[in-house]
Amino acid sequence: FSSRRRHTRLLTVTGVQTCALPILWTMSGGQLILAATPLGNVLDASPRLKQTLTEADLIAAEDTRKAKRLIQDLNLDIKAPIISFFEENEIEKIPELINKLKQGSKIVVISDAGTPAISDPGFKLVKQAITENISITVIPGPSAVLSALVLSGLPTDRFSFEGFIPRKGKERSEILNNLNKESRTMIIFESPRRTKETLEDIKEVVGEDRKIAVVREISKTYEEVIRGSVSELVDWANSNEVLGEITIVIEGVDSSKRNIVDEEAIKNVKDLIAKGMSFKDAVQQVSTQLGLSRRELYEASLRLDL
Repeated sequence: FSSRRRHTRLLTVTGVQTCALPILWTMSGGQLILAATPLGNVLDASPRLKQTLTEADLIAAEDTRKAKRLIQDLNLDIKAPIISFFEENEIEKIPELINKLKQGSKIVVISDAGTPAISDPGFKLVKQAITENISITVIPGPSAVLSALVLSGLPTDRFSFEGFIPRKGKERSEILNNLNKESRTMIIFESPRRTKETLEDIKEVVGEDRKIAVVREISKTYEEVIRGSVSELVDWANSNEVLGEITIVIEGVDSSKRNIVDEEAIKNVKDLIAKGMSFKDAVQQVSTQLGLSRRELYEASLRLDL
């Protein structure tokens, strides 16, 4: 990425407008560096990460204690101050960091583990730095998203990352219902305390047979991948204490079967209504049994004379 930004203006020669030519404006100040850190195993730290941390004028860390522990484990001699930069204080810290960048500072942003700004602080700072014409670069490295995806054994050609989904409410329901129309593999982060509940909610929405994987403690001593059907992983969560950093990977819908399933589902709804069940309860039961979006089945059934 060049440290310059392209703009254009129209040049006129003897009163005739010619083609647009680029004018280069040099970006202001120092450099913002987003640095990926090891997920657990410090041997994953790249030489470039070590050099960058050593040369930094300031390190903005999601957790200063973990940052200092990482620096100690890497045997680095760090002169730069380490400041706290996490979700709750990100907006408050941005003006200070932008000011230092404009003065020429090299600022490194790190999260607790993995790539910053991915479900971690950094995005808002990057957005402001772009507005201020400040140079930005990244130190590529570990990513829990990609690591979990390739470990899952599920399709990797197309995927969707949803981060930490809401704990409850309409937005959570909408994201989970999307599992019934999303053909891409879906990846979410989850707290170990809520993993069991989330797996049960997924089962309620998509049914028992969808393939899924829970990946925990990537690159650490107790790294583990649990693969199977949704039903099997619910059983696993019910019979085990779920610990560690959790990533859940969910198989996408086989789009080639959707129309056939929809026709079968609508017929099942009609049959249940004929037996005396309410429309709402019939849709609920069939969507759960067949792993369909309740909203889509509801809307499709409404078009019929039930």
